[in-house]
Amino acid sequence: MLRVMTSRNFLTIDDFDIRGKTILLRVDMNSPMDTQGHILDDMRIKSHIATLKDLESAKVVLLAHQSRPGKKDFTTMKPHAHLLSRYLGRQVTYVDDIFGTFAKTQIASMEDGDVIMLENVRFYSEESLERTPAEQANTYMVKKLSPFVDIFLNDAFAVAHRSHLSVVGFTEVLPSGAGRVMEKELISLDRGVKGGERPSIFVLGGAKVDDSLRVTENVLVNGGADRVLLTGVVANVALAASGVNIGKVNMDFIKSQGYEDQIEKARGLLAKFEDKIGLPKDVALNDNKKRNEVPISELNSDSLPINDIGLETIVDYTNEIQNSKTVVLNGPAGVSEIDDFALGTHEIIKAATKSDFSIIGGGHISVEVAHLGLEHRFSHISTGGGACIDYLAGEKLPGVESLKAAYKKYQEAKRL
Repeated sequence: MLRVMTSRNFLTIDDFDIRGKTILLRVDMNSPMDTQGHILDDMRIKSHIATLKDLESAKVVLLAHQSRPGKKDFTTMKPHAHLLSRYLGRQVTYVDDIFGTFAKTQIASMEDGDVIMLENVRFYSEESLERTPAEQANTYMVKKLSPFVDIFLNDAFAVAHRSHLSVVGFTEVLPSGAGRVMEKELISLDRGVKGGERPSIFVLGGAKVDDSLRVTENVLVNGGADRVLLTGVVANVALAASGVNIGKVNMDFIKSQGYEDQIEKARGLLAKFEDKIGLPKDVALNDNKKRNEVPISELNSDSLPINDIGLETIVDYTNEIQNSKTVVLNGPAGVSEIDDFALGTHEIIKAATKSDFSIIGGGHISVEVAHLGLEHRFSHISTGGGACIDYLAGEKLPGVESLKAAYKKYQEAKRL
């Protein structure tokens, strides 16, 4: 069944003879939906087309989720199957079952080239329990479905940071590898986090201060980045840590988000990596929804909300970014949903397109890339939010680790 062609520590589609086989493919098609059940953003659905096209000679059984219990958009996978059919150019059959008799009958009757989508896996209560792969392998879902399939492929990078049943359970009992989305994510993010070609620059922003500081620490301690340029709320925290009076309103916001303790973390990083961490020289204050730029030295207790980096900082940052060989962007530079304060984010995005290898870390900044119509100018746009951040921060992702474990099992079996 296996024809290993890779030197990586996980298997891919290329390592399997998939013709005529039944493939259980975990995808991530979790999408924003309106109250009528219409999908508002189909980016994640489209992302799996390459994987499915490479599996055309097999029978493909899709496992996916939509939202989670208690949310208004916690619903069936029927709309996703309908959209996927349109993009794939062939029928994707929605099956209103996960591992019952109906699902098993549908799988058993498949022919080569067929694609079916099983029901939202989070309808099964055990799906979202955080357990070890061995514990997940002992669940009814794995026991009922695994006899009907030959290979498990995980293409759902966006949930790889979850040790959920459909993410790690099947890797214990089936030959397992990565789909094209997962494969590209791991290769691209590895290139980013390990530095790639030099100089390598990370530009971190947004409101999730703890995440940005985790990434900063990881890439600087491990030498993955030559410089980290800070923007957004994390820049405000770092400015406060460096002794700048950022103003009561900005400090109050940091406290309201629970990030006051991150000031000390930022202070430690600045002390250790002062020459490698870039901070704004000026900022744009929100003065009655109008942009008012001031140097950092002019900030005081009465300063207005900081909603963007200033023009001098934009010029400095974009020059560094344009001259880098590798650049990773995560998080907007300011309140980019307000036109007057989108300048920093947009100029940084444009500058990053001139780098040899450029990565967008998913989330809010990927929306701005799409808004500018520059998706095609980036080497990689991550489909993961939390998973991407955790990976860049050096965390081990259960979904990835389970694929590595499956690869080790294959290597050990080959030696016997």
